[in-house]
Amino acid sequence: QVQLVESGGGSVQAGGSLRLSCAASAFAYSYYCIGWFRQAPGKEREVVATIYSGGETPYIADSVKGRFTISQDNAKNTLYLQMNSLQPEDTAMYYCAEDPRHMFAFQGSTYCYSAPGEYNYWGQGTQVTVSS
Repeated sequence: QVQLVESGGGSVQAGGSLRLSCAASAFAYSYYCIGWFRQAPGKEREVVATIYSGGETPYIADSVKGRFTISQDNAKNTLYLQMNSLQPEDTAMYYCAEDPRHMFAFQGSTYCYSAPGEYNYWGQGTQVTVSS
């Protein structure tokens, strides 16, 4: 069972940047989906970005497209989320999640689902607060 530990959260002013990291203890399977999700107070958890193992087919939610980038360092078993031009609406608890089973193939590539319910393993989260 993989263990995920997020870090890098904090408080910044609007327009600032943060880089989140998610360190995985080990992956039981060679192929998996991993991603970032966030949950603001009183709101449902939502996808921010996902990526298939090996850096294939990254998905970025429309709300953060052009500002956030997801990447992975396989040698370090670490997932990153670079967040630029942060806005107050980005304030939330950010979670890393992984799943080795729930993915789908389309036109020769493998994609990850974006629904939080498709992910089985979760970290404890790291808080991001953006002030105006």
